[in-house]
Amino acid sequence: MFDARPSDTDYVRHRVSQFRAQVARRLDGSLTEEEFRPLRLMNGVYLQLHAYMLRIAIPYGTLNPDQMRMLAYLAEHYDKGYGHWTTRTNMQFNWPKLVEIPDMLDHLASVNLHAIQTSGNTIRNTTTDAFAGAAADEITDPRPYAELIRKWSTDHAEFQFLPRKFKIAISGGKRDRALVSAHDIGLRIVEKDGQRGFEVWVGGGLGRTPMLGSVIRDFLPEQDLLPYLEAIIATYNLTGRRDNKYKARIKITVSERGLDVFKADVEDDFKFRRLEFHGVDQEALAEFRERFAAPAFRNAAVDGFEAERAANPAFRSWTDTNLHPHKIDGYASVIVTFKAPGATPGDASAEQMHLLAELAEKYGHDDIRVSHDQNVVLPHVHKADLPALYLALREAGLATANAGKTSDIIACPGMDYCTLATARSIPIAQEIAEHFRAVGLEDEIGKLNIRISGCINACGHHHLGHIGILGLDRAGVENYQITLGGDGYDIPAIGQRAGAGFPAEEVVPAIDRLLRAYLEIREDENERFIDAYRRLGPAPFKAALYPETVDA
Repeated sequence: MFDARPSDTDYVRHRVSQFRAQVARRLDGSLTEEEFRPLRLMNGVYLQLHAYMLRIAIPYGTLNPDQMRMLAYLAEHYDKGYGHWTTRTNMQFNWPKLVEIPDMLDHLASVNLHAIQTSGNTIRNTTTDAFAGAAADEITDPRPYAELIRKWSTDHAEFQFLPRKFKIAISGGKRDRALVSAHDIGLRIVEKDGQRGFEVWVGGGLGRTPMLGSVIRDFLPEQDLLPYLEAIIATYNLTGRRDNKYKARIKITVSERGLDVFKADVEDDFKFRRLEFHGVDQEALAEFRERFAAPAFRNAAVDGFEAERAANPAFRSWTDTNLHPHKIDGYASVIVTFKAPGATPGDASAEQMHLLAELAEKYGHDDIRVSHDQNVVLPHVHKADLPALYLALREAGLATANAGKTSDIIACPGMDYCTLATARSIPIAQEIAEHFRAVGLEDEIGKLNIRISGCINACGHHHLGHIGILGLDRAGVENYQITLGGDGYDIPAIGQRAGAGFPAEEVVPAIDRLLRAYLEIREDENERFIDAYRRLGPAPFKAALYPETVDA
């Protein structure tokens, strides 16, 4: 049953108080690490290679300046001066002291942030489009629905001990930018006969058994959203496997039982659940729509923007690459990449976070978004303000004109931090980014999605990369498989393994051969790598990766 709690803050502070007592018991030895493990996971605390890690929820990737400043404060006072954006639009701190984590959570509660359900076998942070409420192709802002899902799923008594973790994504644009096909449940906002609703996908997921989801409902009226989600998750909760955690995700349940059988059970359950909501969820949704009402956009000339583009090639390059079309004339959404060549992908310093908070207040209607690409978006910036914004970002090292290009690599923390990793991700990503910038090919290559994971759990979403890289251990030596043709957007596809893996020192040369071959065989400069791959198939690209096989 949907519960619109009157105060999130009271609830969060109660949870913090509980966890503070649990930490004290762990520190005095009353709890062993094994006994403490489920308690800390309920509060977003992991034990990594070198220290505990705290994962903070950023619901649907939306922050205000005060919340961004709080993240900066935590980085300064409880970590090593930086945090890490994740592919689920959360932030991770990799070096907190366990004794101080309850204090960190208390600080977060003061700005309505928390770490609840960022781990464990429950419903995780719902993600959406980083351009929500701003994109020119948007049907409607998906964030009110994402907030409805967040309120409903938080501490939902029936779904705290699912067979495995559960992830939901929602997209509001005509073009999917939320990777709905790769989630346990994916929702695409659609309109039919003048009515708004959802195309519902189920059974997607990556990891060791990557699968794209299937459409279980081509149109679900918006008033049926929560009872239908409940029916899907309840069916999974009852029929999902618990004998093997590697086969416990809903994608395996749907695959083994068949979509039609699974759907029949969902529809039967849905008939009863929809009777229990009685419209209270729709009252909450109306409130959330008011909360996410568009800011007061201003009318102003954009002559200064065009003049600066004409006079400043660096600014023009940045605007060509790092802006996204806005639904309001005279505005743009700005992509701030944390992928300067040589930098750790997704790491944000406290100084950078402070600056983004200031810039959002000054130029961005107090609105900040975290994208699943491990970047930050200022969704509402007037074009007249872009020259000044660019200058401030450039001085902070945040004006790299590489959004969606070779160096804008998605990478998990890999073996530098993670206990599950079998290979490094960060150094490989850094070497690729630095190489193509050094040889001057990044701009010529154009739009390219490279993703790297340090183990088969696929936190770097390598299966969805135009070029995916998976780091594995081969008899104590790091070995990297390359996949080709993945995509989570226009034409969803799981990348296919190209062939044998490469040792670490051969990855960059292999990618160099691959992309130089692409430049030779593409139809023209407008044909992206993924389009050339779809047109020609894998053969010429495999030949570039493994020239010795062709010679033989």
